[in-house]
Amino acid sequence: MQALGMSWRKLIMNVKTSGATSNVRKAVKVAFSDKYLLLTNVTISVTLSSVGDLLEQTYEVYTKEQDRINPKRTMHMAFSGAALGVLCHHWYKILDKFIVGKTLDMVTKKLLLDQLIFSPVMIITFFGSLAILEDNPTENFVSEVKDKFVTLYKAEWMVWPPAQVINFYFLPTRFRVLYDNTISLGYDVYTSQVKHRKSENSASS
Repeated sequence: MQALGMSWRKLIMNVKTSGATSNVRKAVKVAFSDKYLLLTNVTISVTLSSVGDLLEQTYEVYTKEQDRINPKRTMHMAFSGAALGVLCHHWYKILDKFIVGKTLDMVTKKLLLDQLIFSPVMIITFFGSLAILEDNPTENFVSEVKDKFVTLYKAEWMVWPPAQVINFYFLPTRFRVLYDNTISLGYDVYTSQVKHRKSENSASS
């Protein structure tokens, strides 16, 4: 977290020294430059994963499924968001490096690789990154993957193919993670619900 804060301070200083303190377009250009793109993508992923969980928890408080917001749970989801943000950042760079072009054939190849290879990796990383913050991490990880992997993978096929067609055809690489996280805000609410519904049921059994 300290390193993240230092990187952001450097980014802000870069914007200021370029004379673009009040210029949103300049700030965006710096944030999405090659130098700061990983930091920007991870920050976006952490923020929206946290927001998704807070929305789900707010709903659970409203429906009296829990008494109050649990900040520890949101912090865990933020940590998972950071891990997923790093993966997405590098995955899109790899895809665009080896599959060049925006023809229907190229977009289809990227879409299939994304769904058949990267989606399972993302789901496993999601459960794994949360499990290491819990008691009995190995047992929890195996249990979560066994019981919930198929549920989330089915949801991936419903949400992402049409969204990724737009992503792969229209957007440059540097904006792919931003687009993903914007689309996935609702999906993050769902993943939080799936993950913690099981945890709560296990705790009460």
